[in-house]
Amino acid sequence: MKKQRRQETKPPAQTAPAAVWWRPPWWYWLIGLGALFLVFEAYGPALHSPFVLDDLYLPYAEAPAPATLLQWVTLQRPLLMFSYWVDYQMGASDPHVYHTTNVLLHFILSIVVMFIAARLLEWVGVSGNMLKALAVFSGALFLLHPLQTESVAYVASRSEVLSVLFYYSAFAVFIYSNRDSMTWLRAISVLLLFGAAAATKEHTLTFPALILLTDFYWGRGGLRKNGVLYALLALACAAGGVVVWKVLLASNTAGFNMADLSPASYFFTQCRVIWIYVRMFFLPFGQNIDPDIPVSTGLLDQGAVFGLIALVAVTVAAFIYRKRWPLASFGVFVFLLLIAPTSSVIPIRDVLAERRVYLPFIGLVLIALEFLRRLQFGPAVAACAAAVIASTALTYQRSNVWSSPLTLWQDSVAKSPQKMRPRFHLAFAQYQLGDCATAAGNYEVASRLESPDYRLLVDWANALDCAGREDDAAIQFNRAIHLNGASAEAYVGLSAVYGKQNKLDEALKVLARAEAFDPGIAQIYVNRGGVYTMLGNNASAIKEYRRALAIDPSNPTAREALRRMGQ
Repeated sequence: MKKQRRQETKPPAQTAPAAVWWRPPWWYWLIGLGALFLVFEAYGPALHSPFVLDDLYLPYAEAPAPATLLQWVTLQRPLLMFSYWVDYQMGASDPHVYHTTNVLLHFILSIVVMFIAARLLEWVGVSGNMLKALAVFSGALFLLHPLQTESVAYVASRSEVLSVLFYYSAFAVFIYSNRDSMTWLRAISVLLLFGAAAATKEHTLTFPALILLTDFYWGRGGLRKNGVLYALLALACAAGGVVVWKVLLASNTAGFNMADLSPASYFFTQCRVIWIYVRMFFLPFGQNIDPDIPVSTGLLDQGAVFGLIALVAVTVAAFIYRKRWPLASFGVFVFLLLIAPTSSVIPIRDVLAERRVYLPFIGLVLIALEFLRRLQFGPAVAACAAAVIASTALTYQRSNVWSSPLTLWQDSVAKSPQKMRPRFHLAFAQYQLGDCATAAGNYEVASRLESPDYRLLVDWANALDCAGREDDAAIQFNRAIHLNGASAEAYVGLSAVYGKQNKLDEALKVLARAEAFDPGIAQIYVNRGGVYTMLGNNASAIKEYRRALAIDPSNPTAREALRRMGQ
């Protein structure tokens, strides 16, 4: 008896699909307006949040900021910097403008997700009201899922939102192309969008691999039909790869220059971290801006081997059942591909960050759609509505955490009590609010969690000085000087403490050292003017205050001192 030929398990190619939603009815616009209102409500608490973390080191926070558009876009990630330049023209350093732009970009991106989901649902035979409901759900889930809050509420994560907008748009243009050929116009459109994504953030270089995966998984023509596009993408990707390689070799926060985090250790750790991301998608709790994740130094450390086995098992199952569960199978491959730049073998100092799920999020959405499309229409809509309502409530709750640096770091300290960095940032937030005694206490706790560096010691000393503990402040300033004697900041702070203690000769000595290291600090001359005033040497004091104003014409202390002295 002859053996029956094994049936091909490749997902079936779809023929001549109808265009989806190019002319939506009027009530789709109402849904869009409702979604726009809803997302601004959900992120409302975070819209007026001050800048935090890396927000403070971007060009718009500099004094002065770059003067011309050319100076902005010649920095790293030119399109990202262009978006910041636009915001700067509208609101300078007003955080609300930057937060609002993030939310608007996120909203536009959710529409792109809806179109991508509609096309893929169509390919597996979903049609009619079920297709429309599930596509709208896909966009709504992307828009309102609490796992997205870090990417949207954190201004520095504009790099995620903007790069993924270009990335997903390029993918949408590709999958809406004619199956039989790839025109030059469409190929160039895809290439330009991919180039824009790469010029915004480097992790988008996975795009050519996504196109290859889509082409062969869904039988969309392969190299013969899309050769023009592949040739263009190969050239662009090669150029981008050279740039990324140079960045990785030079960086001390991502790449191969970290002696304490090897590629193997990072990979073993990511075998666990990836499952945390997946859990936070399906069960969104325990979000934390600075989680305390122990590093797996070996395959058996921290259970990394079980995470690796599970990843291999899921990948194999996705391949075996690619015909029976095509959306879920494709979603698994897409998720693993798009998260690979940050969760593979290239070490990154922070081993887990919620914003890294923003790009691969669509893979998890496709897995959810696979199960929803198998339900009856009524139960499917009810499940989608329940998921969106719950997500909105959780996003609003998480946005409240992002409403101020104080609440953000209080939340992180509660969840990572043994980690130094959240405690340090909490202390700084308290110091900025004038709660100096509490800040000093948290700086002390931070110093016990990890060996204190120069920055911690100086900030701790400032908090102690503010709290009226001058002797303790002097001790910490001197510790900072011992660690980094070539920095003027600690000398300036110590001079203020000596002035309060009436140690005027010592104050003048440390100010002379500060000036030797950096004569361009206005506070040196403000403090020296104060010392001379205490000594009754008004002529020298006036001279010092004027030197301070020559450096910083708006310095309020120097201006007020000169006013009191009749100058």
